[in-house]
Amino acid sequence: MAEPSALSWLIGNELRDHRDRARKKGTEAAKVLGCTSGKISQIEGGMYRQRPNEVAMLLAFYGADRADIDRLVALAGQDDESTWWGAWTDVVPDWFQTFVGLERLAATEFTYEPIVLPALLQTEAYATAVTTSSRRVRPDHGDRVVHFRMERQRRLFAEENPLALHAIIEESALHRQVGDAGVMKGQLEHLLDVGERSNVDIQVIPMSVGVHSATTGSFVLLGFEKFRDVVYVEVQEGALNVQDPAQVRAYSMSAENLRAVALDQRESASLITSLLKG
Repeated sequence: MAEPSALSWLIGNELRDHRDRARKKGTEAAKVLGCTSGKISQIEGGMYRQRPNEVAMLLAFYGADRADIDRLVALAGQDDESTWWGAWTDVVPDWFQTFVGLERLAATEFTYEPIVLPALLQTEAYATAVTTSSRRVRPDHGDRVVHFRMERQRRLFAEENPLALHAIIEESALHRQVGDAGVMKGQLEHLLDVGERSNVDIQVIPMSVGVHSATTGSFVLLGFEKFRDVVYVEVQEGALNVQDPAQVRAYSMSAENLRAVALDQRESASLITSLLKG
């Protein structure tokens, strides 16, 4: 079964949350629309594109505030640009499709990556080297995966509403050899260049820092103008998109801790510069 579009997934999650808070059953919601409870499950799972009138009817039944009703009805009626990755369907795994749609809709992105550099900050040469060594990517898909990654990065350089990126990188990732010396040199120089953009913050956690709050691994925290934050976490054979408030709050606290223990932007740039000179 195909993954839901990011927009439908976000709307569906909010509808489920409103129903849970109203303590209504799926069968009760189904009666409002004159449908089956199975359709309600599809609507809430984002597998069925929500219609504005259905969203309005359900939210009114749940006793939602007028502002929430107007906001979600408007979102349900807008064009869905979260499936922009369609041209890369053959190389984008099902478990990744919803995330890249969410990323395109997000206003902010916080990313923590302990092993390699974040995808949005990779040069094409570095991305090629990483992809070549990945068991998740078929050898004949390598070039298209890299091109797709470069396409994701375009939001950082958009003239209107660029993605605000805050990246936390472990110093060990800067030392880890990916490709040859030329690849690493170009990558470090790219970090310095992109780090000068007003919408990009790069902080490095020096190896002198011991155990911190994100020892469980990498994660991405996406912030939206009209939706609750979402956390993306990759697992061995897939990924999770998390919107449960308590879980998101825990990751937000980890993000704050990482910002606190990392070098500030100026110190981080100095460290990267020293590696280039060394």
